[in-house]
Amino acid sequence: MRVPVPFTLAYAAVLAVTSYVAAHADPALVYALYQGSSTDVAHLLQTPALVLAASALWVAGGFASPFTLGFVVVLTALERRIGGARTAVVFLLGHVLATLATEVPVGLAVLVGRLPDSSLHRLDYGISFGVAASVGALAGLLRPWLRGLVLVGFGGMLLQDLIAYTDPLTNWGHVIALATGVAVWPWVRRWDLRGRPVRPRRAASPSAA
Repeated sequence: MRVPVPFTLAYAAVLAVTSYVAAHADPALVYALYQGSSTDVAHLLQTPALVLAASALWVAGGFASPFTLGFVVVLTALERRIGGARTAVVFLLGHVLATLATEVPVGLAVLVGRLPDSSLHRLDYGISFGVAASVGALAGLLRPWLRGLVLVGFGGMLLQDLIAYTDPLTNWGHVIALATGVAVWPWVRRWDLRGRPVRPRRAASPSAA
């Protein structure tokens, strides 16, 4: 019997709606929505909880982005193994930690004069950090050969992006998010629904004659 995945399906439906808005709404409105959802330093200082949540409602590159397919495949597999609430925890943990790990250094660099003030308003949104953390967490539940294949393949892709140096903050965020997923292996293995023993049902006591 297939385990239902309500968290993944509900989240995917939200992403489909926001992606439709991004593709069909007025570009000025879309940019304003992206800017209002951005986890840049300025917004993190003013409304951290709001932008950390809002930034995860958009898919950078639209619904056809490879991260959307990765989101559906990886989160479905992870939710079937550890449940919806715990999958949400893993996803949000990667999203939040990778965001803070990349934006806090930007704020400090601006503070000491190494970066211009415009860096405080760097546009930053999307689900990719959460997906990367979920890949890392899921790898801990796979067979050793498949785990190695996933980590080498996905990790190698992230390292290639980092070496290309086209968007170093985002690329570092992906690496940090993947490492976050690997770091929670002890917890996801403990939460694994497939590893729990099935309790036998008690036989009904015979009724008295």
